[in-house]
Amino acid sequence: MSRHLRLDGRGVGRLLADFGHPLPTVPTTPAVEREPRLFPPTPRHGPRRPDRGWSPASAPVSVWRMTSDQAPVLWPFVTSPAIPPRGAQIGIDYLSRSSFHVDPNGWVLDETIPVSNPNMITFGKPGMGKSATVKAFLLRMLGFGYKALILGDVKDEYEPLCRAVGVTPIAIGQGLTARINPLEFGPLKLGWEHLDPAQAQERAKVVFARWTTLIRGLVGSQKIGTLPVPFGPSEEVVVDAALKMLTGYTDGHTHLAETTIPTLWRLLDEPPDQLIDVCRYASQRHFLDSTRLLRDALGKMVSGTLKGLFDDHTSIALDWAAPIQSLSLSRLEGLGDEATGMALLCLNSWGRAMRETAAPGDLRIVVRDEVWKIMRLGLDAVKSLDADLRLSRRDGDIQYAIGHKPTDLDSVADAGSQAAQIAKDLLHLADTKILHGQDAAVAHHLAELLDLSDIEVDWITDWCRQAPGRAVWKVGEWVYKVETILHPLERRHLTFTSQKLLGAR
Repeated sequence: MSRHLRLDGRGVGRLLADFGHPLPTVPTTPAVEREPRLFPPTPRHGPRRPDRGWSPASAPVSVWRMTSDQAPVLWPFVTSPAIPPRGAQIGIDYLSRSSFHVDPNGWVLDETIPVSNPNMITFGKPGMGKSATVKAFLLRMLGFGYKALILGDVKDEYEPLCRAVGVTPIAIGQGLTARINPLEFGPLKLGWEHLDPAQAQERAKVVFARWTTLIRGLVGSQKIGTLPVPFGPSEEVVVDAALKMLTGYTDGHTHLAETTIPTLWRLLDEPPDQLIDVCRYASQRHFLDSTRLLRDALGKMVSGTLKGLFDDHTSIALDWAAPIQSLSLSRLEGLGDEATGMALLCLNSWGRAMRETAAPGDLRIVVRDEVWKIMRLGLDAVKSLDADLRLSRRDGDIQYAIGHKPTDLDSVADAGSQAAQIAKDLLHLADTKILHGQDAAVAHHLAELLDLSDIEVDWITDWCRQAPGRAVWKVGEWVYKVETILHPLERRHLTFTSQKLLGAR
C-alpha cells in the first residue's frame, strides 16, 4: 500500500450528493456595481510629476445629491441669480464671479426680474465711489441710446464728463447771463391753437398744476420762525387765477403768453379788479390783507434768492439731441443750502416741463444730486420729488437720486410728520438701490429701512470700505456684491473728484 494518500477520491459532500443528500450551501451576495469615481485616485504624496505634489485629505468626504433649488440652502454664497448681460457693463459681481450689467428699463420689462420701476437711489460716505459709479453708468448707457440730464450739478462734478462728449455745461449763478424760467410752458405750448376745447383744458390742467406745485414749494420754503409760510386752498386759488390771467387763458386766447415769477408777484401786489372778483374778495384791501404772507414770500425770493437766476425768461437753448446736458449750480455754494435747494426745486419744475412731451424712444437718465437739499424745503418740495419718481415708469426716464446717508431723509422734517414719512417712502419708489461703504451706525439704520441681512450689513461696513466703487446692489429683492471697474482714462479724467485735495498736497 502506498504511503501517500490519494487525493483524487470523492469528498463527503460529493459522496452525499451522489446518494441524494446534498449539503446546504451559504447564499452568496451578488456583486454591486460601483459608480465611477469623479476624480482618479491619487497617492498620499501626490502624483509623481513635476510641480504636482499634494497630499489629499485623509478624512472621508461625504457625497450629497440635490436639485438646483435645494443647493442654495447648503451653498449660500450665491444669493441671487446672475443678472442678465444687458445694458451698461459696470463691473464684477463677486458672488457669481461674472460681469455685472445694469439696464433699469430692461429690468422693468423682464417679468423674471423683481422690479417695477427703473428708478435708482444711492447712499455712501464721501470718497466711497458714488460719483464715479454714477458717471460710469451715464457714460456707458450713452452707447445704448440714452441721454443724460443733470438737474443741478452742485459741485461741478459732471463738467469733465460733459466736455469729454463735446458738450459745454451751462452755469447758473448770480451775475451770469444764463436764466431759466421755471414757469415756462415747455413743449406743451406747441400747437395749442389747434387743440379743441377739451384737449386744451386737459393740457392746461397739467401746466397750471405744475406751476402751482412749484409756487407752493417755493412759498413753503420760507419760514415764520420755525413754521413754513402757509399755502392753503385760498392761496392756491389766488395763484391759479393770477397765472391764468397773465397767460391769457382766462380770456380764451389761443396763443398763450409766457409769464415769470416776478410778474406774478407784481400782479398780486397790485391786483386788478378782475382778479379780486375771481378770487371772491370783498375789496382790494381785503385781498391785500389776506395774501400778505404769500406776497411777502414771493417778493423776498424775487429780490433775493431767485434774483438773477429764475426771475426772467429762459436765455439758454439746450440741445436736447446732445448726449448729456448739465446745469451747474456751484456758484450758489456761498448762498447756503436753502438757496441751492430752491434752485434745485426750480430746475426740477423746469426739467419736468421739458420732458412732458418727450418723443417715443427719447430715453433720458435724470440725475438728482443732493436731493436732501430739496426735501428740506418742506412738505411740498418732498411731494414734487415724489411725483417725479412715481411718473418715471410712464415717461421712460430713469431717475437717479444721490444721497450720503438715510438720516438725510429723517432730517427733512419733524419725526412722524407727513413730509418725513413721504421722504422715507421715496426709498421704496426706487427699486434699484446702490449702497456704498458706511459706518456701522449708518449701516444698521439702512438695515432697518431696507430689511438688510447681517451679512449685507457686514459687506457695507467692511468689504465696501476697502476700496472705492464697491457697493451692495439691491435689484428688487435680489442682492449683488459689485465692484465698479473703471478704465484708467475714466478714473483719471472723468470720475476723479479730488483734484483740489491733490493740488493741496
